Amino acid sequence: MKKAIVLGASGLTGSLLLHKLLAHSDYQQVIVFNRKPLGISHTKLKEYVGNVVNLNEFELQFVADEVFCCIGTTAKKTPDKLLYHQIDFGIPLQAAQLCKANNINTLAIVSAMGANSKSSIFYNRTKGEMEEAVLALNIPHTYLLQPSLIVGNRNEKRFAEAAATYFMKLINPILIGSFKKYKSINAEAIAEAMVILARTKPATTRIESDKIIEIAKAL
Repeated sequence: MKKAIVLGASGLTGSLLLHKLLAHSDYQQVIVFNRKPLGISHTKLKEYVGNVVNLNEFELQFVADEVFCCIGTTAKKTPDKLLYHQIDFGIPLQAAQLCKANNINTLAIVSAMGANSKSSIFYNRTKGEMEEAVLALNIPHTYLLQPSLIVGNRNEKRFAEAAATYFMKLINPILIGSFKKYKSINAEAIAEAMVILARTKPATTRIESDKIIEIAKAL
């Protein structure tokens, strides 16, 4: 019976992952760290509310067998680049540092396709810098999932994302071969793949979008 930590449980992918873990017989407790209460009641759920940008403040509570990080923001929600960096770079890195300090050997993080520390695009560069910083800590079972456009039923409306989702739905069928990784991906598949990766612990570290879908379908 395992304990898991979920960061970003209020988001699309994180909420799906949380419910999968709560329903899974392998897990006796699921711990979440949030800025505000989720409003969920479950016998397996343990919730800590606070400023997750300063995740290190929860070091004593950050104890589990596996950590899943689904943290991510957008330029629209977080136009301040400093705060954006603190969220998309800082929180996953702090999670990795706490894994290292507390001997947690399995860490799965939702990154992004195009993550590259040398990119001229701020979003891609931030994700790339995060990946490099996390990998430098050498946590034995580290998984960096790099999805393409994530689709699913969100609580909030994002016009640009809705337009992109419609466009991708049209072109997904023609994205084959080496272009398969550019297909949009359902958040459900990402959540499923994270659970499978934590259980099977493959040797790979970076998992691109098409491989995430393959892992989820292999269940």
